Amino acid sequence: MSETTQTAELTRRRMLQGAAVALTAAAGTALIGLTGSTDKPAAAAGLAGSDKIDEVYQGRRIQGRPVSAGGAGHHHHGSYSVLIDGKELHMMQNADGTWISVVNHYQTFTTPRGLARAAVRELRGASLVPIA
Repeated sequence: MSETTQTAELTRRRMLQGAAVALTAAAGTALIGLTGSTDKPAAAAGLAGSDKIDEVYQGRRIQGRPVSAGGAGHHHHGSYSVLIDGKELHMMQNADGTWISVVNHYQTFTTPRGLARAAVRELRGASLVPIA
């Protein structure tokens, strides 16, 4: 087999692998869409704005607390801050009261706790890294 044939074969193989990854991601997105957010307000989901979180979920420590606007050094948008293993999960509250994060940007959650748990699942053991 010539070098040109091997290169073309490698390209086709990578293309097929890429297509498989894309299909897997699309299927995962469709599943998330089916199991994603509800239209319930955050208070109905069991976490008031003044509630704190301090739990271990799937081996990761999740801490959350209400914050005042303009906290120094924090990049949150909303009235709540979440840490996973001591590192800040960048998150934002939407106009409808749901929450999104940089880890689950296209899926909304009714509570910061639900958002943090989903981030832990999605991280699959990886650490959060700072966002500059």
